Amino acid sequence: MSDLSIKIIIEGLLFVADEPLSLEKLAQAFEEEISPDRLSRVMDELINEYEELGRAFVLKPVAGGFQFRTRPEISPYALRLKKKSPARLSRAALETLAIIAYRQPVLRAEVEKIRGVDAGGLIKTLLEKELIRVAGRRDLPGRPMAYGTTRKFLETFDLPGLEALPSMEEIESLSQSDENRLF
Repeated sequence: MSDLSIKIIIEGLLFVADEPLSLEKLAQAFEEEISPDRLSRVMDELINEYEELGRAFVLKPVAGGFQFRTRPEISPYALRLKKKSPARLSRAALETLAIIAYRQPVLRAEVEKIRGVDAGGLIKTLLEKELIRVAGRRDLPGRPMAYGTTRKFLETFDLPGLEALPSMEEIESLSQSDENRLF
């Protein structure tokens, strides 16, 4: 099979997929075995080709897989067409989600200790939006639930994986530069 036909098949699979496809998942679509290296090279070529074309969409690594995404600068037009605003999270929900993302698996009590307020309602909202999940239970009295982020979290925030989150040092340097601008 030539690389061109592999590209076309992968392109078609990505086009019809409603979630990011991993290299392993893509490999399952082929009758003959295709090495992960070869698939990875084809994905890199496709990513570069779409970027060079300057189209309204790009191919991005997201949530451990690959997915076509609309360029961010197109979103205002798409939202007007759909006549709805993007789902918004309150500042409190974003703070709670950040704590869970950086500390997972984390207990509700740990989130509440960091934030200083009850987090039950926010955790329920984040669970309903499928941005977090119950990651297990701790071996503590009452066997409390521990929470972690989901694949939808990665997709929503356009992250290839948790390692793409900014480090605490990067966040602190941003807040320091913001403080310096105020004075």
